Amino acid sequence: MEKAEEELERRSKFLSSLIQRKKAVEEEKQLQQNEVLNLRVRASDMPLSLQNRAFRCARNCLHSMPSAKLDSKRLALALKKEFDSEYGPAWHCIVGTSFGSYVTHSLGGFLYFSIDKVYILLFKTAVKPLDQ
Repeated sequence: MEKAEEELERRSKFLSSLIQRKKAVEEEKQLQQNEVLNLRVRASDMPLSLQNRAFRCARNCLHSMPSAKLDSKRLALALKKEFDSEYGPAWHCIVGTSFGSYVTHSLGGFLYFSIDKVYILLFKTAVKPLDQ
């Protein structure tokens, strides 16, 4: 029985190391892709999969706009709708070239990033039903 436990422990450590290596490779790929897009994460506590979704949505929306004119409201609305529909209500989005903010957000629901000179703040707040 002791040898079986040792073997399970050895395999567990091996699988953990594989998972860590895969995560490191994925993060490195993401960093390289972000550099090409001139995308920079300023602050975040959001899971990488949600961050990537926000980057894709923002990039697609920006590419659909005329290159000379940024429509901040349209970009903010697109991100908010995307995240509200996929991850539940109470997502908020602020887009601009210059703004200040100080917000309270739900754990795992905060992302502040830039693409070129456009800054995007995306965050989630808790929604509580009204007492009747």
